[in-house]
Amino acid sequence: MNNKTLLVLFGLVLLCSVCISQEKLKEALFYEKSDQNSVQCRLCPKNCLIPEGRYGFCRARKNIGGVLYSMGYGKPCSVAIDPIEKKPLFHFLPGTKALSIASAGCSLRCLFCQNWEISQVSPEETRNINLSPDDVVKIAKEKNCPVIAYTYSEPVNFYEYMLDTAKIARSAGIKNIMHTAGYINQEPLEKLLPYIDAANVDLKGFSPEYYKNVCGANLEDVLRTLTIMKKHKVWIEITNLIVPGYNDSPDEIKKLCLWIKTNLGPDIPVHFTRFYPVYKLAHLTATPYKTLEDAYKIAKGTGLKYVYIGNVYNNPYENTVCPKCGKIVIKRKGFEVLENHIRKGKCQYCGTKISGIWE
Repeated sequence: MNNKTLLVLFGLVLLCSVCISQEKLKEALFYEKSDQNSVQCRLCPKNCLIPEGRYGFCRARKNIGGVLYSMGYGKPCSVAIDPIEKKPLFHFLPGTKALSIASAGCSLRCLFCQNWEISQVSPEETRNINLSPDDVVKIAKEKNCPVIAYTYSEPVNFYEYMLDTAKIARSAGIKNIMHTAGYINQEPLEKLLPYIDAANVDLKGFSPEYYKNVCGANLEDVLRTLTIMKKHKVWIEITNLIVPGYNDSPDEIKKLCLWIKTNLGPDIPVHFTRFYPVYKLAHLTATPYKTLEDAYKIAKGTGLKYVYIGNVYNNPYENTVCPKCGKIVIKRKGFEVLENHIRKGKCQYCGTKISGIWE
């Protein structure tokens, strides 16, 4: 999927019913006015001090006349219907469809970003569709999507749009999920979480140096986000993209798994995904399959119950296996669910509870 262009939604380009036009800007939440018309953003740990007429680090929030505005509000550049497994969420309403939205910008600078064409630009540089929060929920209902996903770029950068949409969706009986890097301050996170049902969080590595040099972020802030999500009873799954020569050491992978088990619990699904050469790491090779298998074995060896390998089509580690009897309870092929043997949250064969949200 090429997210740089205006996406085709449901096979039709939405240029007539929701044409591109100028709309009233949305004032951002979580900022303070400073001296000389500057503002201090308090949304993410970068806490940007933004002069008049300039963007924050995320390129999605702009100081106009001493007021901070969320430039992507109601202006997604990517809209599509995806299988929930693509997020990836394997233990949350398997086989269902999610209406997925994103606007441009990101508070990280990952050298391997697969969606860099929208994450590394501002909403003023992308072709956007005007979709209000009400419009998003209306489309989800019309297309029988029980879930809205905030994804593709970093949803924290369009925080106000996500929050307002999630509130309306919750009232309409629609679930809200996000795929995020988890780089957000505690106060805005805790205001958002009552409306979020599930999240896939990219735990990109387990060394501060990797986060700083490759991702432009801080590991401790992401770990704090995960513990807060756990406290608020949001269903969590974790994705770890393994980049050859950067975050693939067995020692680092073991530390990551032990932290998850100790702080989040052994029932948290972990997806080890294959890196493909892209963006500023296009000179590397793809992650060897053996590296992914080794990561799987390390994770299982530390006691994690649900471990997966992703970005490798039709591999044996994309199925959900009962941790007690060892039988496959959800059989997958790519993003397609072929068989589901979970009944009322339990293994059909032995009755063991399978952690997740199934109904």
